[in-house]
Amino acid sequence: MTPKLVIFDCDGVLVDSEIISCREYAAVLTEHGYAISADQVFARFLGRSAQDTRAEVEAELGRSLPASFPDRLKDRLNAAFAAELQAIPHISAALDALQQPVCVASSGSHDKIAHSLRLVGLHQRFVPHIFSAADVARGKPAPDLFWHAAQRMGAAPADCVVIEDSVSGILAARAAGMVALGFCGGSHCGSGHGALLAQAGADQVFADMRQLAAIIDEFSLCQA
Repeated sequence: MTPKLVIFDCDGVLVDSEIISCREYAAVLTEHGYAISADQVFARFLGRSAQDTRAEVEAELGRSLPASFPDRLKDRLNAAFAAELQAIPHISAALDALQQPVCVASSGSHDKIAHSLRLVGLHQRFVPHIFSAADVARGKPAPDLFWHAAQRMGAAPADCVVIEDSVSGILAARAAGMVALGFCGGSHCGSGHGALLAQAGADQVFADMRQLAAIIDEFSLCQA
């Protein structure tokens, strides 16, 4: 197996956003009558699409969230990201060290992905190769988004390596028939997060982006 494409998740892999996102999502849900903590959002919804999480919340509430909900959440996230968002440490160096083409496949909307990447100076590293769960029928943990990204990039699934920080993302990568590398170097990752990714089927877990190119090279040699 010689990797021909490296697929990055965005939140928690390229941008250190998960603590911010979980906090703001919990606050807006609570405002709308669904009391939940940031830790609970993290445990239940990390890596999943907004469409899927909203459907689950509405099923439990027994009613639809108001039409204003997405805009309220977007406004809070944009303000918080502008004040706090940082790139994952050493991500630029990791990208520089890779020989393979790269792309983004994220559960976020296209607007959210682009906004996040622009804030940390990474947008031009990936545009136009940015794919969203909005592009497919099923979000993670279904494999659809990763298959879509591979097809658009002209790579066979078996030739792709996925970098993910969530259990849902690892499950999606494995279901897509791709190598799944679990990243646990974001500020949201506690001491047991790497073990969760390994249990979900990650082929290898790492916490420092400076290791990425060597891991991919070593994995290629091991699979030869």
